[in-house]
Amino acid sequence: MAHNADLKEFLRSRRARLQPEGGTVGIRRVPGLRREELAAVAGVSVDYYVRLEQGRNLNPSEAVLDAIARALRLDDTERAHFFELARPRETRRRPPRRPQRVAPATYQLLETLDEAAAPAFIIGRRMDVLAINHTARALICDFNALPARERNYARFIFLDENARDLHPDWAVIASETVATLRVDAGRHPDDPDLSALVGELSVKSEEFRHWWADHQVLARTSGSKRFCHPIVGDLTISYQALTMPGDAEQTMFVYTTPAGSADQHALRLLRLSQGEEAHSLENQEAGI
Repeated sequence: MAHNADLKEFLRSRRARLQPEGGTVGIRRVPGLRREELAAVAGVSVDYYVRLEQGRNLNPSEAVLDAIARALRLDDTERAHFFELARPRETRRRPPRRPQRVAPATYQLLETLDEAAAPAFIIGRRMDVLAINHTARALICDFNALPARERNYARFIFLDENARDLHPDWAVIASETVATLRVDAGRHPDDPDLSALVGELSVKSEEFRHWWADHQVLARTSGSKRFCHPIVGDLTISYQALTMPGDAEQTMFVYTTPAGSADQHALRLLRLSQGEEAHSLENQEAGI
């Protein structure tokens, strides 16, 4: 039922952002296209579309879904999410998923990037942080120091006050985080850990509840991000999201800065300060 509810709310939210083409449309009680207008654009019967939007155990063909996706003007990420939501629930049930493991070669890659003072980390299902190099820990958060269940990027963004200080554009990043998590929810509607995470964030964050109800979806590929770090101050980085071979649900985020820039210098200083702290701690443990 929850999955059908997600399909209903997703379609309603996509209809609401569209307007009829040509002429005046008069006064409407709700924004966007009516169901019958959307059905006409998609070339399906009104009754069929209504039943689909209500999640009545239909098994629509790919051609029908594609027609509706085009009528709703969905982008590639929204289209893939719509297809996931419209798929019959029973066909989506999978055997229990094993914990995700990061390959040894990936850890080596994180260390190599660390030598270049390039923050990098691996995000898995539910936006769990599976691995992170020293520079990223110094820049964002020392996820390795947290209890295992708290090593989650969405939890950090919404429940750690440091996240708001760290990101001048926190509202943008937070809303995009919710949209990214929505994609995962569409793929894994029966994931109890994901349901627990969404429940916790909904209870503890009014902003999360608001953005979750919008049903926005987003696949992060590349972009830029501003930071206000307590040690090195303001800096801007570029990021790329890379799907890892062997597990399409593991994504490596790599942060870079222009060569010779003040931002690159700031990351190197941050990496150096983090390394000195670690070295000092090792000396203390050794009694030096």
